[in-house]
Amino acid sequence: MNLHEEYMRQALEEAQMAASKGEVPIGAVAVVNDEVVAKAHNLRETTQDPLGHAELLLLKNLKGNGSWRLTDVTIYVTCEPCIMCMGALIHTRVPRLVFGCFEPKTGACGSLYDLSKDTRLNHRIEVVSGVLAEECGELLTKFFKKLRIRRGTKVAEPARLESV
Repeated sequence: MNLHEEYMRQALEEAQMAASKGEVPIGAVAVVNDEVVAKAHNLRETTQDPLGHAELLLLKNLKGNGSWRLTDVTIYVTCEPCIMCMGALIHTRVPRLVFGCFEPKTGACGSLYDLSKDTRLNHRIEVVSGVLAEECGELLTKFFKKLRIRRGTKVAEPARLESV
């Protein structure tokens, strides 16, 4: 197992914690010098806070390092970040992002948008996609399937979260 997979497995553990709370199962970890320094998972429903995304909570957990610039941090997240989360990663100067599955409805790293390469912005992020994509996508697919069954809705099957 390579390091990307090792850290993504820890992000998947966070995602499973989110799922156990009824949250969308997305998890994230922050790594500095090959050491995990922070972990987080979605808590939007638990806290009733629209900013309760795993990536934003992770960034809040990192704010004790003496600077808002996170130039030595690699972020691992189970699903492609949305525009809001990518904006936060860009503004905090995170140099690297590693994610699992693509999110075709809200993804901002290549699916719907690609803020990581937008030359109009003052910072770009190196992105590695598709790490344990099948596992990450399957966790989300199962979660939403169970949610629809629980709610008794006959919503058309959503676009499958893509894997590389």
